[in-house]
Amino acid sequence: MSELPFYLAATAVVLGVLIVVHEYGHYVVARLCGVKVLRFSIGFGRVIWCRQSGRDGTEWAISAFPLGGYVKMLDEREGEVAPEEAHRAFNRQSVGRRSLIVAAGPVANLLLAVVLYWGVFMAGSTELLPILGAPPDGTPAAAAAIAGGEQVRRVDGQPVATFDDLRWLLLKKAVDHESVDLEVINEQGEIAVRRLFLAEVREQGWQGDALERIGIVFFRPRLPAVIGRVEKDGPAGRAGLLPGDRVLALDDQPIALWHELVLHIRAAAERTVRVEFVRDGRNMTVEVVPEAVTESGVRVGRIGVAVAGGEGAQREIRAFVRYGFIDAGKKALLETWDKAVFSLVMLGRMLTGEVSWRNLSGPVTIADYAGQSARLGLDYYVKFMAVVSISLGVLNLLPIPVLDGGHLMYHALEVVRQKPLSERAMGIAQQIGIALLLALMAFAFFNDLNRLFSG
Repeated sequence: MSELPFYLAATAVVLGVLIVVHEYGHYVVARLCGVKVLRFSIGFGRVIWCRQSGRDGTEWAISAFPLGGYVKMLDEREGEVAPEEAHRAFNRQSVGRRSLIVAAGPVANLLLAVVLYWGVFMAGSTELLPILGAPPDGTPAAAAAIAGGEQVRRVDGQPVATFDDLRWLLLKKAVDHESVDLEVINEQGEIAVRRLFLAEVREQGWQGDALERIGIVFFRPRLPAVIGRVEKDGPAGRAGLLPGDRVLALDDQPIALWHELVLHIRAAAERTVRVEFVRDGRNMTVEVVPEAVTESGVRVGRIGVAVAGGEGAQREIRAFVRYGFIDAGKKALLETWDKAVFSLVMLGRMLTGEVSWRNLSGPVTIADYAGQSARLGLDYYVKFMAVVSISLGVLNLLPIPVLDGGHLMYHALEVVRQKPLSERAMGIAQQIGIALLLALMAFAFFNDLNRLFSG
């Protein structure tokens, strides 16, 4: 499957599931509160497919513009309501019931994240161990005297099981901590504590690989540059490279380790690379053009090869992690809570100017990550879906007119004032909310394009 259709399909599945779950949350709670639902639509605008079902004849529809959806309920403010059905109108419900219906969508997204994490943690997955590579000179990790091969055991006393855990903990700490203490153990079993300063993450932003900028890189085994697997239709396969070929040089630069080969190829997207290699004792040369792919908003090259002996190396740096039912549930709840709070904190820091708005991502970045995670495997893809579900839930709870949080804000004001806001006031607020939302979307899309074209 070619890149673009695959990435689009991966994105469509994520957005489709999250939109359905969000709107179904509104639908279920509305029905439980006795409100009549007229239409459940995936997408906005012109209806392109529709069928009716149920006692109330609810319309289940798919509309032309797919980025969202809505649940249309019986409401006297939007049309004539028969007297015998007035008690089932949304506007006739108490403030508490209306608030429950409105909050149900974002809450459904947060609950979905818990369920997805719970399933992944119970099924188990092969994770990278938190083993650190030698940090580049001049980075905070180098100043902390971190040595290649050291495995992190704790961050400020909190246990760390995987490299993902380490990445997440350091990003969280970087929000309001100047430094952290890493408890590490080396290959000789010696334990040490390294104090790592994090200020550079806040100063330069979270975009891209923030940890790499402070020198936290994953340990890479010293594997020789021998090709183990070749994609038949990839650039290397078309150029004639075969499993067992040992690469000697790229563009006349000597290559000894697989990692050196990877770095050179990644930097040579869509540029001809001269490959010198040994096959059956004979020196040979071919030219290969790495295809361009986008990873984390950065354009890199790939030729479709894997290292020989890579599986053996992975067993040394990976571990299969699985949790029991109760522990998986606890971890899922904690993961969802942590990421929701982190999202809110980051949004707050953006508003105060402490965090750059360049960190805001839009649909292009979401599509990129959806495709990447799908290629890595089902567990990565499900975790990505959980993260986006959390983001959608948090975003919709913000007190911005048009969003669910804006309607909850109206309800809070209604309680304080002892009467609803006027139609005129809500109309003005809706227009402001739409303008804010469009500006936010435009800025996120601009950031996407900026990352895409500037790397």
